[in-house]
Amino acid sequence: MRWIGAKPPSLAEIEAIAGEAFARLPQAFREMAEAVVIRVEDFPANEVLDDLGIASELDLLGLYQGVSLDRKSVSDSALSPDMVFLYRRPILDYWAEHTETLDHIVTHVLVHEIGHHFGLSDDNMSAIEAAAGA
Repeated sequence: MRWIGAKPPSLAEIEAIAGEAFARLPQAFREMAEAVVIRVEDFPANEVLDDLGIASELDLLGLYQGVSLDRKSVSDSALSPDMVFLYRRPILDYWAEHTETLDHIVTHVLVHEIGHHFGLSDDNMSAIEAAAGA
């Protein structure tokens, strides 16, 4: 009966979880990622899904939008800030189907997407995630 009236975490609550996860990341990683804007939205935009060839809006948990540091040039003009999107509904759907905690999933997606900003390998991202306690 404890589930009666229970509500899924809101956008603001997922944003708070992401903020806590970011705060646990290694200091050097956080400092280098300071300029990356982190946004939480319910779903990815249809244009994003189309561009990536993804059929279901539930199949994309997060997205890095920008030019990774390993590909940036000093001559690049910044049209918009580098951004990481976390998609609440796909994250909650994944959470409902798996055994990981919501905190672990949000941390994993956040580290993975910020990792794209740095052009990191999956092994590097896993090490950073482990350092964050996820």
